[in-house]
Amino acid sequence: MLPGLVYFLVFHYGALAGNLIAFKEYVPFDGVWGSPWAGLGNFRRMFEDAGFWDAVLNTLWIAVLQLAFYFPVPLALALLLHSLTWSTVRRFVQSVAYLPHFISWVIVVALFQQVLGDTGLVNGYLGDAGLSTVDIIGNPDAFRPLVVAQVIWKDAGWGTIIFLAALSQVDEQQYEAAAIDGAGPWRRFWHITLPAIRPVIVLLLIMRLGDVLSVGFEQMLLQRDAVGPQTAEVIDTFVYYQGVVGGDYGFAAAAGLFKGVIGALLVYAANKVAHRLGEQGVYR
Repeated sequence: MLPGLVYFLVFHYGALAGNLIAFKEYVPFDGVWGSPWAGLGNFRRMFEDAGFWDAVLNTLWIAVLQLAFYFPVPLALALLLHSLTWSTVRRFVQSVAYLPHFISWVIVVALFQQVLGDTGLVNGYLGDAGLSTVDIIGNPDAFRPLVVAQVIWKDAGWGTIIFLAALSQVDEQQYEAAAIDGAGPWRRFWHITLPAIRPVIVLLLIMRLGDVLSVGFEQMLLQRDAVGPQTAEVIDTFVYYQGVVGGDYGFAAAAGLFKGVIGALLVYAANKVAHRLGEQGVYR
């Protein structure tokens, strides 16, 4: 565990000290201690910035869509894979479903552009058939469903790993006894499968809520120019353009710190709700 522990200590906990620049007018040449204090000035500017609230609203919209449509997909896929009796078919489907996770977002976005772009495969067939073409990639109205579909295609297979591990711990004799007693597939799922994997579902949901404001920096950055910042600007890209591109490091750090605090509060609140429902949650 030591290498993993060192990684988190250096790049996660150690990096928290960098949030100090959110309270300063940070100048890289002067350093953290040499830069003048700004107090809460960066936060006041942030809350008065209309572009920041547009990014927050876009982030929340995409986060809600991902939570509603992406989160159940790995569970459903795991249940389908678990129901397969042929181990060879199961391993093949698992391998095919896992593969997109290892493809970078640059390749994924390029693939979607080649298929759904203005000059993509779909429009090529539509043009050959004499039908009107449609640019799904460059359509702001289709952007949010598109990014959710991309996440599902890329990571749904990978998300099944934990659910499959939980399902493998369910005693098969319980299913056999329930079937002998006349329980159908739905009742077996409701009274055996779901209680067995409910702690895992709650745990993953809490962790997902903590990361709800991180909806995919690379994915959004690569498609931001196609639909415009009004549609694709999220908190992570806002921080990038304000800090790395614009050089306003203190202002960008304030926005990033705001996102981190909200995520921590969501984890704490969701964990409390899990305790009230009788689940262990992330911590006691």
